[in-house]
Amino acid sequence: MNFKVHLSENQTLNLGPNFNQVLSVKREDLIHPFISGNKYRKLKYNLKKAGIENKQSLLTFGGAFSNHIAAVAAAGQAFGFNTIGVIRGEELVDQVNTNATLKFAESCGMRFKFVSREDFREKTSEDFISNLKDEFGDFYLIPEGGTNDYAIKGCEEILSDEDFDYDYICCSVGTGGTISGIINASKPHQKILGFPALKGDFLQEEISKFAKKLNWQLIKEYHFGGYAKMNTELISFMNQFKRNYQIPLDPVYTGKLMFGVMDLLKKGYFPAHSKILVIHTGGLQGISGMNERLKQKQMPLIS
Repeated sequence: MNFKVHLSENQTLNLGPNFNQVLSVKREDLIHPFISGNKYRKLKYNLKKAGIENKQSLLTFGGAFSNHIAAVAAAGQAFGFNTIGVIRGEELVDQVNTNATLKFAESCGMRFKFVSREDFREKTSEDFISNLKDEFGDFYLIPEGGTNDYAIKGCEEILSDEDFDYDYICCSVGTGGTISGIINASKPHQKILGFPALKGDFLQEEISKFAKKLNWQLIKEYHFGGYAKMNTELISFMNQFKRNYQIPLDPVYTGKLMFGVMDLLKKGYFPAHSKILVIHTGGLQGISGMNERLKQKQMPLIS
């Protein structure tokens, strides 16, 4: 991907006198305004592959507030690909103009196909893909969330030489691609901690398909009820964290990740004088859409 990106940097947080650990945040969210964090990493080699295969269109899948949908649309516009988004939820067909994520993707030229949640579950079946090819013609397929072998290769580049001094690497987990790349790039002395944003035990198996090492663990207590679910405690934490450190967090992934890391610090999970690196995977575009939902529920907003 030959376009201007901002190299990520590590920002060390002042934890105060009650802690003797070092906690830093790798600011992958600053890579690019629209194709940031793990989305940039996952798309890098997929776009190169699509170019090699002379594909004109990219097709992928996602929900109403998908960071992945927004990133693929922006990447398609930046690199001259047509983009098609298969969107979960038929009811969204009339809500594009009121949904910040879908409106942005459309402004980047993405075409949508809205399908029922039942049909969406068939998105990996041969018949489903064949029907999409009949409708849209030839395309380069990127799976929901972007995770495949090319995405793993990109995510293996998240860690740089300066990161190998850290004892713990913490990241949020959606489809498992990002943490798999980090695991593969990590050193033997490092422990990789994944904080799932979804409920369920399926991620253990998914990560094991791609991860080449065993130095990892999933911390499953901080999903706040499941994907895209949150409460006033999490909102309050995110807003206070931004005031303290000038680092915005997204409500689906990094907010829950950082809440979990800080909670584990308070509980003494991390040994004295250990060095901890938290990966900020971006996803900030989802804040505006989430705030619309919070308004409807008369809940506090994310600053």
